[in-house]
Order: sequence, then C-alpha cells, then structure tokens
Amino acid sequence: MTHRIAAVQMVSTPDVDENIATMRRLVAEAAAGGAELVVLPEYWPIMGMSEADKVARREADGAGPIQDAMAAVARAHGIWLIGGTLPLAAPEADKVMNTVLVYNPQGERVARYDKMHLFGFTKGSESYNESKTIVPGGAVGTFAGPFGKVGLSVCYDLRFPELYRAMGECALIVVPAAFTYTTGQAHWEVLLRARAIENQCYVLAAAQGGTHRNGRRTWGHSMLVDPWGDVKDVLPEGEGVVAGAIDPEHLAGVRASLPALKHRIL
Repeated sequence: MTHRIAAVQMVSTPDVDENIATMRRLVAEAAAGGAELVVLPEYWPIMGMSEADKVARREADGAGPIQDAMAAVARAHGIWLIGGTLPLAAPEADKVMNTVLVYNPQGERVARYDKMHLFGFTKGSESYNESKTIVPGGAVGTFAGPFGKVGLSVCYDLRFPELYRAMGECALIVVPAAFTYTTGQAHWEVLLRARAIENQCYVLAAAQGGTHRNGRRTWGHSMLVDPWGDVKDVLPEGEGVVAGAIDPEHLAGVRASLPALKHRIL
C-alpha cells in the first residue's frame, strides 16, 4: 500500500496572520490531493524585515496562535502535519529555538525537533548568522509515522550526514528549509539526493521559494526524492505543493538489491 505525502512551498512575509492564511490554503490543497502527511517550510510563519522580528513573535512551548493554527489544520484535514519551523522561546531572552513540531491527524503534538546546526554564510554583500538570534538544539528528532520512522531535520542540517545516520533507519526524512538562492543553486539538489541515496529512504523537502518582502531571495525547488535518488516531483519557485507517494515495496526493494545499510562498518 502506498502513502501519499506532500510538501508546501511558500514565499513567507513579515505578517504572521497572512502566512497562516497561506498555510491553511496550501495544506487544504495538499489534503484535497490525497496527502496523509504534509510538510511546511522553515520559517513559514514569519520571514521578517530583520532577524529580530522572529524573536518578537516567539511563542511559549505549547501555546500561541501559530501552534494553535497547525493543530487545527491537522485535525480539520485528518493529516499528519510537520510544521516546518516556528520561533519558540529559548532560555536566552533575546533568542529563539528554531523548532519543528509534528501533529497527528487528531491535532495532537507528537514530536519536537530544535534545529541543531545554525547557518553562517558570507559572500560579498550576502551575509547570514543564525547564531545571533537562535539557540541550537541538542537532540535528534524522529517519530513513528503511518508508514515507518520519520526523521526530522532543518535546512543547514542537510550538510551534516552524521545527523541522518544518528536517526537510524527511516522510511522518510523531511527537510523544511529556507536555502538562500546562492547556496541552493549550488548544492540543494545534490545534497538532498545524497541523503536519500546513502540512507536508502525517501526525502521530502519543503522550501521557501522566491523573493521576500525583506529582499531576501530563497531557492525553492521543494522536492520529493526516492530511495534510489530519483527526483519524483519538484517546484522550482513560488507558492505551491509538491506531492508523491511512499511505496514500501520500492523502499524494501532498493534495500534488498543494494544492502548498503547492512554493509556499514562505521
């Protein structure tokens, strides 16, 4: 039996209410297409005019309009919703945790993962330093999905294969992201396909994809990659939905014909 899954691509704004409305519309589209699991992109609730904007809109763990909206959408459509990332309160008053929350079809929260690797990049006039406003997480995140174990990762995590090995054998790995246009053009697809090939599982990436009101341009190219490394669906830019199926027989066949996971030594 196959399972339909989907990734939502957004071009988020500084307006949380506007982004929540967009999320609701696109998740409804994914659910209408038969998706039983939907992934949102990194920073889906807010892409502020400055990095400090997300700190101002942070929520306490377990309470707030962003979390309430995700729980309600999962419950309304009877889907598993992996909530991209949202800013949750951190121990340091002027920072946040960049957090993935997972809701089951009853709207109950079943998993949390705080982004572990914080992005830093400087090239010419382009510069990013997430550590100024984000506290890194310290624990690997997985949960039991409707078709097997699902591994949780975020954006820059994609460059650290040891994180994915630490998840154990997953049927699906998700990658909510807001890759920059520069780094995405160079590395996004090859890294996603590598993670799928080496872990012999499906990889579903939900991205920000376009030019935001703050002037930042994100790469987009949300995609579903199968365990052989084939790209099954992709959306280059703009709002929309990427979808496809997880096929347990195909997954098992890849692992049986090339049992690389059983051949691991280190």
